[in-house]
Amino acid sequence: MSNTEESQRQKKIGSVLQRDLVDVLQSAATQGGMHGIIISVTKVKVTVDLSVAKVYLSIFPNDKAKDLLAGIKSNAPLIRHELAQRTKQQLRRMPQLEFFIDDSLEYIDRIEQSLKGKENPIKDPTILDKRKKS
Repeated sequence: MSNTEESQRQKKIGSVLQRDLVDVLQSAATQGGMHGIIISVTKVKVTVDLSVAKVYLSIFPNDKAKDLLAGIKSNAPLIRHELAQRTKQQLRRMPQLEFFIDDSLEYIDRIEQSLKGKENPIKDPTILDKRKKS
């Protein structure tokens, strides 16, 4: 089997998981009493051996992201089970799920803020220090 077929399979599994994960996570947040939170799955990367799916999440509002991620990680077995039920027609084996915050959107937002002049690193050099640490 060539590499291209494999990556197609990885992509296919990733997109199947991505579609169902949005539903599972959003309904879990709503049932958990967390209204007004938007969870989007920005990407799902499946390892070559198809054993692990790295799930990248974007959570709005951003200040809830860390708490929500912790909750999602602690419920990973339940989420995985729910996904397995939903995808049993398409997937024989459910990969382990690893969750991460996709901070690329936050990064873009920060650049936009800088461009609008709200945070000007030339006028306020301490902003640059803040960015290095994060």
